[in-house]
Amino acid sequence: MTLTLIAISLIFIAIGFILTENNAKYLLSGYNTMSEEERKKVDIKNYIPYCKKFHFFLGGSLFLIGSLLNYFVHENIAGIFMVIYPILGYIYFVTTSAKYFNSKKNQIGAYLLMGILVVMIVFLGRDLQENKLILNSNSIEFEGSYGETVPLNTIKSIELVPEKPKINRRTNGFSLGTIKKGYFKTDRGETVKLILNGDNKPYILLTKLDGTKIYYSAKEESNEKLFEKIKSASIK
Repeated sequence: MTLTLIAISLIFIAIGFILTENNAKYLLSGYNTMSEEERKKVDIKNYIPYCKKFHFFLGGSLFLIGSLLNYFVHENIAGIFMVIYPILGYIYFVTTSAKYFNSKKNQIGAYLLMGILVVMIVFLGRDLQENKLILNSNSIEFEGSYGETVPLNTIKSIELVPEKPKINRRTNGFSLGTIKKGYFKTDRGETVKLILNGDNKPYILLTKLDGTKIYYSAKEESNEKLFEKIKSASIK
């Protein structure tokens, strides 16, 4: 989480350093597609310092507040902040920088960013909900996003393991702090499915007859108790 926070913060700060009045017609989105006549209507001389100041502040505040949330609250909260805060920042920036442009494009851009923010909140709300493990008479069901129903007769083994595999990258799924759902590639090149509602250990490892592995961790309920319930079902 810390490395991701540093990387994103540095990107914003780098934008502040790189962008100048001379290279704006090449690098500044929107401005670089304008004709010379349209550019004359833009107060680029005052816009650039404002743009620089904004990105310096955004990068610095993102790192400071994100670090405080990560160390003193929870890394999941820091992850949510890292997603939402930059979008809110750019909504403010696009709206307040409209005075430098003689155009309605800034207003349209602000509405687009608001739409993106709403979509992000909806998806975050969905993916942050706990995927509960439900034991049925003939199957194990993982509820929620990236969940599935696994028939008992397709299961090779179920065990408790102290650690999840080392993950190299996400191939198709959701990852925020300790919450990981979907398909991930391990350092050994194996693709596994993670349904981790948090970092509750030990993890439940379900291996199917075809070799597919699912690692599960509940949000609050004891994984050991869940495992005992599954064992009592006499899976063959």
